[in-house]
Amino acid sequence: LRKAKLGFESKISTKKLEWKRGRIEEWRKKQWSVKCTAEGIDGGMFVGGRGRENGIVVSIPERYKVVLLLACVMCLCNADRVVMSVAIVPLAAKHGWSSSFLGIVQSSFLWGYIFSSVIGGALVDRYGGKRVLAWGVLLWSLATLLTPLAANHSTMALLAIRAFFGLAEGVALPSMSTLLSRWFPNNERATAFGISMAGFHIGNVIGLLITPIMLSTIGIFGPFILFTSIGLLWAMTWSYQVTDDPLESNFISRSELRLIQSGKTASPKKSNNKFPPLGLILSKLPSWAIIFANATNNWGYFVLLSWMPVYFKSVYNVNLKQAAWFSAVPWATMAISGYLAGTASDFLINAGYQTTFVRKFMQTIGFIGPAMTLICLNYANTPTMAATLLTAALSLSSFSQAGFMLNIQDIAPQYAGILHGISNSAGTLAAIISTIGTGDQVF
Repeated sequence: LRKAKLGFESKISTKKLEWKRGRIEEWRKKQWSVKCTAEGIDGGMFVGGRGRENGIVVSIPERYKVVLLLACVMCLCNADRVVMSVAIVPLAAKHGWSSSFLGIVQSSFLWGYIFSSVIGGALVDRYGGKRVLAWGVLLWSLATLLTPLAANHSTMALLAIRAFFGLAEGVALPSMSTLLSRWFPNNERATAFGISMAGFHIGNVIGLLITPIMLSTIGIFGPFILFTSIGLLWAMTWSYQVTDDPLESNFISRSELRLIQSGKTASPKKSNNKFPPLGLILSKLPSWAIIFANATNNWGYFVLLSWMPVYFKSVYNVNLKQAAWFSAVPWATMAISGYLAGTASDFLINAGYQTTFVRKFMQTIGFIGPAMTLICLNYANTPTMAATLLTAALSLSSFSQAGFMLNIQDIAPQYAGILHGISNSAGTLAAIISTIGTGDQVF
């Protein structure tokens, strides 16, 4: 009876939404149409519908707006992390922190992140990505604002607020992955993922370039206040514009909705189970392949993310601003290569190659390429050569985005959030070990 009732209500709800969207489109035509006369030619132009009198249609598909907002929040997510990687240099000089303690501070973000990945993934599967991501942004923006205050208060307060920051940011990737799977057809998903992750990598560039300038002009509080304000602005826009599923959107057109639905083999829904079937998920070999791939990927990624500015300053004796520029170039290139990897992946799938083959091919590039270039980094003797090799390593590693990261949705669409969270936790554990170990042994 329950299933029959839910199915009946779903059909009625869908019809109501389609009727409502039709009414909204008619209202837009009436309200937003504009008459314009130029050189004796009278034409109508409006946004979001069909022109009445030889009009020009200006319309952005809703799924593009969703991926743009996701790219923006992923940019903010990484920029907030990188601020501390740069600000830790003047903070260490001010408070007299040792190199070993710097590794502990850098890894404290991961202490909270390792727990929230699983919890956040389960919340996303149950409640959807919109609400979970909005709360995550609000909480990590608050933690960003409190970071310099905590550093001035005590080291324990700083470690606690950084762990809370990681706890809030752990929901970002599972939310992004689930939302993209619902808003994009299968043959566009890799490109959409590449765009979102391009924002993630550009966040490194923005954080590395803006933070030193603001530290030298405004002071230690400048970059933290800036990124907090951006987070609050994004959260307000997100809450109004986006829904968990395109079927729930009041702004999407019927033609775009049909395109999304026809391009999916199955549409993942929010889980109604109280607990996800962890035993079933962990009994599958592909799940463990994704978990180990995430751990391997994060081992190298977080070492470079946390230590690259300090690496250039310590090994090549460049100042903080120069170190920021050398560190920013690899991340900027990674944003471009990640998008290209996603586009290439979708092209191969549309050309008839099996999805499994494409995922494995991209993952092979994402692991073998960085391994070879990082071995060569041992022989670099100038900062320019080191930056070139690091750029090649990170560019090739971005192919993993079209590998194991997308494979999560391929094998477990309904429980993608919790599987993403489990693999992220394994990757975070690897990142903690590698980040602390780098601080102890290298610097």
